[in-house]
Amino acid sequence: MQVILRKEFESLGKTGDVVSVKPGYARNFLVPRGIAYPMTKANLARLDHEKQVFAARDLRDRKRAGDLSAKLQGLRLIAAVQVGEEDRMFGSVTAADITELLKERNIEVDRRKIHLEEPIKHLGEFEVPIRLHRDVTVMITLDVIKTN
Repeated sequence: MQVILRKEFESLGKTGDVVSVKPGYARNFLVPRGIAYPMTKANLARLDHEKQVFAARDLRDRKRAGDLSAKLQGLRLIAAVQVGEEDRMFGSVTAADITELLKERNIEVDRRKIHLEEPIKHLGEFEVPIRLHRDVTVMITLDVIKTN
C-alpha cells in the first residue's frame, strides 16, 4: 500500500514522500497517528499544496536551528555529580540532565534532540551532539566533575 508521509518519520522518509508499506502497518499505525495518509487522487492534489507549506515550514525551522546553533557553538557545560569510592558516579548524566543545564543558561532544547549513545557514567570531558534539524547538528562540550 502506498501512503504519503505527513511528518518526518526516521525509518520511512521525510515529509511529503510517497512510500510503500504493508497495509496493516498503514491502517493500524501510520494513518491513526497522523503520520501518513493513504495515496488517493484527492490526497495527491493535497500533496502539492502541502509540499509548499512543508517547504516554508522547513525553511523556518532550519533558520531557527541555525540561530540556535550559533548560540550553542563552542558552548561548554559543567555537570557536577556525586561520586563514591574510586571516583565512581552515583547514577549517570542523561539527555534530560543536559537539557536542565541548558535551561540554566536560558537555552531551550528538547531532550530528544540530544543524541547520547548511552548515559555518561564516569568523570571526564565529552563531546555531545545536538541535532537541531536534519541538516543542522552542533557539538557541545560537557565536563563531568565531582562535587565537593
